[in-house]
Amino acid sequence: MRMPRGRDRAGFTLLEVLVAMVIVAVAITTMLQLSSQSLRLLKLSGEQQEATLLADRLLREAEPTAEEVRSGEEGAFAWERRVGVLPVTAELAPPSGPTPVLYSVTVAVRWAQGRSVTVSSLRTGTAAAGPAVPR
Repeated sequence: MRMPRGRDRAGFTLLEVLVAMVIVAVAITTMLQLSSQSLRLLKLSGEQQEATLLADRLLREAEPTAEEVRSGEEGAFAWERRVGVLPVTAELAPPSGPTPVLYSVTVAVRWAQGRSVTVSSLRTGTAAAGPAVPR
């Protein structure tokens, strides 16, 4: 029986095997990098969500009665809540009854390497006995 020569042989050449291995190596490396980046973004997204939930909770807990600034820490997050009084114009004030007070409440939450989220809202209240709210 005679053996085939040159191009008639079945199988792959060494060069074809090396090219295939390089292609597979590049594909695997790319997939690993994408997976690593995906995990990092998932972690950042989770931190952002936790910070937003904390800011929202602190905003809802606020029952402003005067201007104030409070701060604190919760886990890896540092927060600051600012309450300010906004003037209510005469056109918006009711003709009779208690004078309304409009409070601006802002909560800023900061964490790892300068990341932050800020949530703001307006709250209403009535003027307590004391100095009048400017109109």
